[in-house]
Amino acid sequence: MVNDTVEKPTAVEEGVWIEGPDGELVPDYESSFPEINEGEVVHGTVVRVDKDEVLVDIGYKSEGVIPVAELTIRRSVNPADEVALGEEIDALVLTKEDAEGRLILSKKRARFELAWKKIEAAAESGEAVIGRVIEVVKGGLILDLGVRGFLPASLVDIRRVQDLDEFMARELRCKVIELNRSRNNVVLSRRAVLEDERKEMRQAILDRLSPGDVIEGQISNIVDFGAFVDLDGMDGLIHISELSWSHVNHPSEVLDIGQTVEVKVLDIDRDRQRISLGLKQTQSDPWQQVLDSYGEDDVVEGRVAKVVTFGAFVEILPGVEGLVHISELAAHHVENPREVVAQGQAVNVRILEIDGDRRRLSLSLKRVEEGEQPVPRADGAESVHETPNLVLSEEAFPAGGATATMDDEGELSEPEIESDPEADAEPEPELGTEADAEAEPEIGIEPDADAVPEIPAETTADIEPEASAEPVEDVEAAGEPSVEPASAPNDDSGAELEPDENPSS
Repeated sequence: MVNDTVEKPTAVEEGVWIEGPDGELVPDYESSFPEINEGEVVHGTVVRVDKDEVLVDIGYKSEGVIPVAELTIRRSVNPADEVALGEEIDALVLTKEDAEGRLILSKKRARFELAWKKIEAAAESGEAVIGRVIEVVKGGLILDLGVRGFLPASLVDIRRVQDLDEFMARELRCKVIELNRSRNNVVLSRRAVLEDERKEMRQAILDRLSPGDVIEGQISNIVDFGAFVDLDGMDGLIHISELSWSHVNHPSEVLDIGQTVEVKVLDIDRDRQRISLGLKQTQSDPWQQVLDSYGEDDVVEGRVAKVVTFGAFVEILPGVEGLVHISELAAHHVENPREVVAQGQAVNVRILEIDGDRRRLSLSLKRVEEGEQPVPRADGAESVHETPNLVLSEEAFPAGGATATMDDEGELSEPEIESDPEADAEPEPELGTEADAEAEPEIGIEPDADAVPEIPAETTADIEPEASAEPVEDVEAAGEPSVEPASAPNDDSGAELEPDENPSS
């Protein structure tokens, strides 16, 4: 008969038997559990998911508890969205036994520790890391790398991104450009990854292009000094001076971001990998139209673009302006160009000189004969006005008829008010400001009591917006009656005005 009685051990066997409180040997159950320490990362299986915690079996004597706040670095999450029953996860031991005897674990801190090791290795090697966008914040994006990584808006793409929300929940490959473990600070750059990918494309573009080529691209950015064009692999610059044949105050006047344009390659710096582009070179040069269609002594039509103290600039074609010197405005002596022309006024002028090399035109208004027709416009556009009947004779001017006739046939009726007061009150402050030698004796001759109070108002209104006629008209209309007699110094016909002094009053 077999003896089934189990004999008790007579000596302690390490890992199997231990001596109990009463001196008896009992099984060593503790030795069958893995040894864990706080701060250690353990591996386990999710056995339960509640709304405020997750239970994980790590093979210890009790199941580990992960509070919802220790699941992820994201805020306000549902535990069921982070883990699933039966999923194997890593967790860091926070407390082996809390006040309630529970083993407290942290999934996010385990990821944090593991992620830092990967991030540090990636930063040293220059390799990219992958993270999911979990937040859009002011100035950039927050990526979940196991730690919170910050991706500045300027480094999200090669071009500035207008709407960062489109990247929400997307996985992005980035390079680590700044790392600070003590502050848990990780700064990323997706642009660096994209630029690396485009290096080969950039070199291929540089090898393919040559100065003089006309290519198509898309406006990627607009700055004060020009616009950048995406050439499907690298950006080229259109300097503001190469945007248009006419003057451009800011590139945004001509281009919009995202606009497709045809540009000409002006220069390629292969060492610095820079391409200079031109937009106006793909458009017809208006100056070439002038050289081909116009000649000296031709009468052409145009519109006054700007009035200055020494004359007026007239635009005869879009992007082509010529100067009518003050001496060429009228047959009589003109103290102020605004006596004769106003900004925006349509006029006929005679071409005195064409300087194609310097791109300069000298024009004359007084040499256009009454009824003389202008030559057809070089650009084929519609006429800016009907041919004016300019009567600027010496006999008519003292009585104000010449200036009035010109104004009546212009586009605006305001110059009728403008003629006499401008000739009277405006020259004194404007020429005084210019320190013109001719103005000094005139100011001394002008002691009229009525005109003196008006000069400060005219000075303020006229000097500041010198290039524009509109502000002057408002002031002149208000000051007309009081400054009428001051027109006498314009020529030697002042005696004729005495019988009709200030007829409008």
